[in-house]
Amino acid sequence: MSNPVFSSSPVFGDPRKQKQGQPGAVQTYGMPGGQTADAASLENLYSAPAATSVQMRRMTYDDVVIKTGGLLALLVVVAAATWAVTPQLPFLYLIGAVVGLVLGLVNAFKKSPSPALIVAYTIAEGVFLGGISYLFQALTVAKSSTGTAEPIVLQAILGTFVTFAVSLFLFRSGKVRVTPKFTRWLLISMVGYLGFSLVNVVMMFFVPSDGYGPLRNGPWGIIAGLVAVGLAAASLIVDFDSIKRGVEQGVPAKFAWTAAFGLIVTLVWLYLELLRLFSILSGRN
Repeated sequence: MSNPVFSSSPVFGDPRKQKQGQPGAVQTYGMPGGQTADAASLENLYSAPAATSVQMRRMTYDDVVIKTGGLLALLVVVAAATWAVTPQLPFLYLIGAVVGLVLGLVNAFKKSPSPALIVAYTIAEGVFLGGISYLFQALTVAKSSTGTAEPIVLQAILGTFVTFAVSLFLFRSGKVRVTPKFTRWLLISMVGYLGFSLVNVVMMFFVPSDGYGPLRNGPWGIIAGLVAVGLAAASLIVDFDSIKRGVEQGVPAKFAWTAAFGLIVTLVWLYLELLRLFSILSGRN
């Protein structure tokens, strides 16, 4: 999987890649850690007292939608508040970036989701996005010969939701199928893009640029931005496939938090790529 939030989770994995147990064993995805149960274990389970409705609660699409919507609403509110105070606290977004990175890594590799840590990550990302959006808009205005610029933040927000909707449509329609070949291609492409981005950041310290890095100047910056948006859209499709498998395998309801967190991570990446792309395009007008 391309998104570490899903690939590191023991419940969202592809059953085709999981090792089979001993002969006669049954794979039970609802059991913690994807354990296997033999005939004796199954007999004990059947003879045990009936589980309550709370114990049998499994993740549903509604769970994922509600939690994702709630996190998105929180992200937007925090980002709007940070936008308003950024002129007085221009470096606040850096704190959000560092805290968001740390919490993102912690949440991505936790075996069991922590709603509190996921909410904290969302708040930190809201601080980062609000500040960086303000600075991108100010940079775009500064580069404009007329002192005004296109509303690139609004364009990036709309572009994010449109890309999300198109990706979901392609996945639901079956026009794009998540196969081992597709995920392998996406993984290789994302590793290549990560390498490209790291080289660009290093070169910024030695080669003059327009603020986006030497490798993001001119037409190359537009091409790189379009490629990045395409990779983020493909990552969304893989995320949808992971969530679909989780629902079908009957994973516990608490993992809806993991699914929502994974989608937020991809959407934040997509928004940042669109914001940078629209800023570059606006500077060429």
